[in-house]
Amino acid sequence: MYESRPDSAKPRADAVAFEQFPRIRKRPHGPYQTGKCGETPPAELLAGIAEFNQGLFFEQHETLELLWRRESDDVRYLYQGILLVGVGCYHLLRGNANGARIKLERGIEILGWFEAVCQRVDVARLRRDSQRCLAALQALAPDQLLAFDRRMLPRVHLVDESEDQCGVDITPPGSDSD
Repeated sequence: MYESRPDSAKPRADAVAFEQFPRIRKRPHGPYQTGKCGETPPAELLAGIAEFNQGLFFEQHETLELLWRRESDDVRYLYQGILLVGVGCYHLLRGNANGARIKLERGIEILGWFEAVCQRVDVARLRRDSQRCLAALQALAPDQLLAFDRRMLPRVHLVDESEDQCGVDITPPGSDSD
């Protein structure tokens, strides 16, 4: 389930030449500010999240990188943060503890600049779960990496549109959605 590997013999249908992306001044550190957190998540984000949650970490990287590179608003760093957590999981499952630690730490750092919920992504939960994953990784000796409990791998959760920022259902009683 979690053994994602690139298939280099098969080109991606959605591959886009890097020259087609807009030139954006990269900011390696926040603060990141966006007015797009309340917007509907793009289809590419939902596809990348599905791949992430299936343990297809290489594929989620490819999907989210295209979205991240195309977006000029700071919401792009939300996509990058999710992408980096997934890359950290990819390294972890391939036995690269240092690579996993670096990517998880950076992904957690980037996600820390965002609201608790952004484009329906439960950012606060993803950060918490990623921090737990990182702590579990750091508790292992290098020769114990294969003993990592895969249940500690984070998942990306979406908050339902009828829930408020804390994940509490705010649909009024007696409404049509009952």
